[in-house]
Amino acid sequence: MTRYSKRNTVSRRRFLSATILAGAMLPFAAACGKKENAGQLPDVTTSPSDCRDLSGVSAEDLAIREKLAYVNESPIPENECSNCNLYLPPTDERKCGGCMLFKGPVEAKGYCTYWAPKIEG
Repeated sequence: MTRYSKRNTVSRRRFLSATILAGAMLPFAAACGKKENAGQLPDVTTSPSDCRDLSGVSAEDLAIREKLAYVNESPIPENECSNCNLYLPPTDERKCGGCMLFKGPVEAKGYCTYWAPKIEG
């Protein structure tokens, strides 16, 4: 009989939960893309402190962030948004990172309960 450590079981469970949730949200993401400015992060400058400005995020979207327990600094150093499969890195148009699960700016060093390891391919 093979014994699995609790740590591996939790990580696998989180990964599967995040993958299933992301897949389930795809139809909604497609529908939201039809709305004006849907899925866009607030326009911010390159200053890192501006990436914590949530003034352009709706109360509903803030509730989603809270439900996913998003924090700006990860309590687990090896699990950060920057190495999460759901992280959207900054671009020329969007100076802050983002996430596939919720709207608003995301810190590269942030974390939420749906953190899923980046899949190298």
